[in-house]
Amino acid sequence: MSYVDGFVIPVPNKKLKTYRGMAKRAGRIWRDHGALEFREAIADDVKVGRWTSFPRAVKLKRGETLVYSWIVFKSRKHRDQVNGKVMKDKRFARIMSEPMAFDGKRMIYGGFKIMVTV
Repeated sequence: MSYVDGFVIPVPNKKLKTYRGMAKRAGRIWRDHGALEFREAIADDVKVGRWTSFPRAVKLKRGETLVYSWIVFKSRKHRDQVNGKVMKDKRFARIMSEPMAFDGKRMIYGGFKIMVTV
């Protein structure tokens, strides 16, 4: 069964270009190590909800944009193998040594089993 790692990330508007470059580099690394897909999407129709919403979940601030991203794997076992290789990759270490383009403390992420595919 397929597996997905999902992320919701608040990115300052002034750092979107930097974030995009970082994401492209990171995506190549994940794909090189076997991820089936690597996607980054920018919020277009994401409203602040009365009780809960993506913007509330990450405490989105004025001047920030929400990024929703996901990485697809064959299975959780495959995800663990791929992520293990990515974490040891020197290219990824270089990315992680650069100043972050977002506040990682407000990023939401998790792993999900695919329940329905149409």
